[in-house]
This record gives sequence, structure tokens and C-alpha cells, in this order.
Amino acid sequence: MPTETAAGAAPASGYRSVFRVREFRAVFAAHLVSVLGVVVAEIALTVLVYRLTGSPLLSALTFALGFLPYAVGGTLLAGLADRYPARRLLVGCDLVCAAAAAAMVLPGTPVALLLGLRCVMALVAPLFQGTRAASLPDVLGDGDAFVLGRSLLRMVAQGALLAGFGLGGLLLTVIQPRAALVLTAAGFAGSALLLRLGTRARPPRSGGGPRTSPFAGFRAVFGDRWLRALTLLFWVPPLFLVVPEALMAPYAEGLGAGPAALGLLMCALPVGTVAGELWAGSALGPRARARITVPLAAVGLLPLAGYAVRPGLAAALALLLLAGLAHAHTLGLDQWYVAALPEELRGRAMTLLSTGLMTLQGAGMAAAGLAAEFLPVHLVVAGAGVLGTLCVAVLLGEVVRSRNETALSTK
Repeated sequence: MPTETAAGAAPASGYRSVFRVREFRAVFAAHLVSVLGVVVAEIALTVLVYRLTGSPLLSALTFALGFLPYAVGGTLLAGLADRYPARRLLVGCDLVCAAAAAAMVLPGTPVALLLGLRCVMALVAPLFQGTRAASLPDVLGDGDAFVLGRSLLRMVAQGALLAGFGLGGLLLTVIQPRAALVLTAAGFAGSALLLRLGTRARPPRSGGGPRTSPFAGFRAVFGDRWLRALTLLFWVPPLFLVVPEALMAPYAEGLGAGPAALGLLMCALPVGTVAGELWAGSALGPRARARITVPLAAVGLLPLAGYAVRPGLAAALALLLLAGLAHAHTLGLDQWYVAALPEELRGRAMTLLSTGLMTLQGAGMAAAGLAAEFLPVHLVVAGAGVLGTLCVAVLLGEVVRSRNETALSTK
């Protein structure tokens, strides 16, 4: 049964309708300030660790620690997303991150502790993201409004990355890295305040039932053929889509392009992603989004194969934009996923979803770098496009078969 807030939110007729829900406005604002805080932390910490140690390896490790602990945190903490009230968990995660960022500001904090505090922030991130995603149907209902809300949060993340890295770099020209981390702490504290005051208290989905194994959510999701297929379809395309991002600096250098061209290339994929989601969310209804899900997912990685001919700057930008536009298939995927999830499993499943997504993207970046040690960069990107397209084609076959099987079993 939908809550009072959710009932007032449905049905959605576009992005503006989602903003009419007071609770979602608080969630949206909290997401914006916390993402900007994370971006500032990544830049400031990377610079700070390099200045303290002079080690490129430790500086790179600082950035990588934003990905690596996801698997541990998402696995060990996923069960909490259904056992405890969502607002309490969300506020608690934000306060933990605010405290960690504040500790980084203290003068004399050793590098090992800085890296450890970064790990703490990354450990709670999948729990926060899974809990927030699982609570969105309570705020918006589980229909079209939920899909548009999820899309908006994704677009905020992409936009904040584009703006945050540029603004963060400018910020560090006028203040010291430790001072910049004050903004990170303030961002998380502000997010906690917005969520505490702007969202309703709701009981836990599992009703505080007995503790389960940390792997219970994984078994529940992957034990269901339809949920397993949908989860993998969320995970597999980004695994290959991060390859050009990971290798764009050496690719631009090979073209003889300068820093400005590299910046354009780095922006092309997220700009295409935001544009694709805006189009699908604004111009299409739920049925149309469901119809384009399989075709767009099938061709989404094909533009990367065009790197086989080592395209110049303009063509490389166009290929990345096309790959980003195809990301519009995730709106239909969101529709199917939330409809397939039992409510008592929602928190664990959403936490698992974000955990796998971030972990596999980190793995994809590492694999791309390793492959580029032995092969030309443009061939690595093209190979990712071809191999990824084949993997997605196999997976889409499973999605269609499991969807038909699920439809027959419910008749």
C-alpha cells in the first residue's frame, strides 16, 4: 500500500512533477551537496597525499580507494538497509562521512590515517546509496515517478562530477587541500540535516526480523532468474563503458591534443548520458521507455568499436556522445527492477546493485590499464566495444527469456 506521500506523487508526467513532492526535494538537495563534497574530497585528498609523500602511486591509490572498499561495505552492511529505518541509516551514514572528513582536516593527520578515513567513507557509501534507492518508492511510489526520481539522481551525480572536478581544481588554486576538506565535511553535515528534517520517519521493511547472513541478499537476488538477469544488465555495460574514460589521457596524448581537448573528451560520455536520460524521461512515457530498453542496450557499446580506426578528436567526441546517449535504456531497466523486487528485499537488492556497479567499474578501469600495457590504446577501446556488445547480446537473450518465463508463471 503506498504511503500518503507516495500516493500524492503518482502518476508522474515528467521531471517537474517529481519536484512537487516535498520529500524528494530534500533527497535531491542532500544528494547534490554530498556529491559535490565527495568530488572535492577526491581532488583535495589526491593533491594532499601527493604533497605529503611525493608518491604518484599513493596519490593514485587515494583516488582508487573511492572504488575498492565498495565490495566489502556492500557485502557486510547490505542487511542493515532492510533491518533499520531508512532515515536513521541515511543520516547516520552522512554523519560518519562528515566526521571522517573533519578528521582529515586536522593538521598533522598522517597519510595512513588519511587513507583509512577515505576507506571509511567508501565503506558506508553502498549502504547509503542502496538505502536511498530503496526508500525512493516510499517517497515517490513505485511507478513512473520512481523511475524519473532515480534518473534525476543519476544526472545530478554526472553533472556534479563535471562541475565539481573543474571547480575543485580552481578551488585548490586559492586554498589549501585541508581547508577544502572543510567543504566536504560541511556537505555531508548539510545532507544529514536535509534528510533528517525533510523526510518522514518510516519503519524498517523487514520489521526488525532476525539477522541474516551478509550474503542472504546476494542469494535472494541471484536465485531469481529474472532479478539476476536485470542485475547483470545494470552491471555489464558500465564495466566496458569505463574503458575509454580510463584511457582517455593516453589516447589524447597520442592524438597530440592538449589539456583542453582532453577535458572535452572526458566530458563527452557524461554529457551524452545526461542528454539521453533527459530525452527518455521528458519525451517518452513508461511504455515507450520499456520498448527501447533492449534495443538501446544492444547497441550502446557499439560506438566504441569505431575507435579501431583511431578517430580524430571530433569523431572520438561523437562516438563517446553516442555511447552516452544509449544509457537512456536504464530508465526502462529501473521500471522492471523495482516492479520485480519484493519490498522486504528492496534495501539489500539496491545496495547490492550499487556495490556491484562501482566494484565492476573499478575492475574495468584496472583491466583497461593492464591491456593498454600490451596493446595500442585505440584497439583496447575498440575491443571493449566489441567484447562488451557480445556480452550484452548474450545477457539480453537471458533477459528476454526470463521475462517471458516470469510472465507465464504469473498467469
